Amino acid sequence: MGFGDLKTDAGLKSLNEYMSTRSYVEGYEPSQADSVVFGGLSTSPPANYCHAKRWFEHIKSFKTQIAKFPGVKKTLDSYGTATTASKCKPADDSDDDDDDDDDLDLFGSDEDDEERQKEHKKRIEEYNLKKSKKPAIIAKSNIILDVKPWDDETDMAKLEESVRSVSCDGLLWGASKFVAVGYGIRKLQITCVVEDDKVGTDYLEEEITKFEDFVQSVDIVAFNKI
Repeated sequence: MGFGDLKTDAGLKSLNEYMSTRSYVEGYEPSQADSVVFGGLSTSPPANYCHAKRWFEHIKSFKTQIAKFPGVKKTLDSYGTATTASKCKPADDSDDDDDDDDDLDLFGSDEDDEERQKEHKKRIEEYNLKKSKKPAIIAKSNIILDVKPWDDETDMAKLEESVRSVSCDGLLWGASKFVAVGYGIRKLQITCVVEDDKVGTDYLEEEITKFEDFVQSVDIVAFNKI
């Protein structure tokens, strides 16, 4: 059952045959099945086990992410059911055949190899298509600003209207309130959500302080990643 001891030639041969038609041990993307089988190998398979080596080097490239692959981890002997062999041809392969070779069998083997290559290519294309459809993660932050007026005669409604008029891609204004400071003076406390790659605090401060008839200063009260 399974590949057997992957530190032996028999185990490596079984794994090589199994991976000859697959990109991953199970399914079309890395999973815990790959993590378990990868852990059963101490080093990269020799070059003559080309399919196993190709798979090993690919999984190895994920580095620290290997242990975080999705799926349910099972025992090593739960994986591996290949029943057909696929040999890696050495560079000096000869076209000479033994006299007792069956020509029909050889022709059938060539067809099998071609079908396996087509299936392998199809699976890679399906995986790449699925991967390309995953939405990119957009980093956002929630920011609370204190906007202070010059004095108690400042029109706070106009001040807030001016602040909210600041507009750009990646900026969304939220709730606001007026907070008493003292001596009849109130400040505007307002929340906004920004996309980190598009809007920075320097930009917000610069744009808001342009309304110099209303705004005396701008302070960052809170800055939290979403």
